[in-house]
Amino acid sequence: MKTYRVVVTDNVQNDLDNFVYYLLVEKLNEQAASALLADYDETIEELSKVAGSLRTIEDPDLSEYRKMRLRWHDYYLLYRINGDTVIVDRMFHYLQDLDKALK
Repeated sequence: MKTYRVVVTDNVQNDLDNFVYYLLVEKLNEQAASALLADYDETIEELSKVAGSLRTIEDPDLSEYRKMRLRWHDYYLLYRINGDTVIVDRMFHYLQDLDKALK
């Protein structure tokens, strides 16, 4: 099985920080924030193993990208593959408008 090196961009870290902030400050739910962080870490680990097996996005403007859903939460990672490296560019909640968020 091929293993990829996973690189997370600053945009992903900002996205994750915003989601955690929302859970901690707006929802006052430390347990949910902690669970999201654990799920994120597990997903990054899993991505290193399965990144190449997931389909690319059908939208022609995003055809270089693939999505991987977090296992226990309604978030997903938007990533691309460059050789043996997976570059995770963004993290979204499923209720976000992808087109609007990327502009």
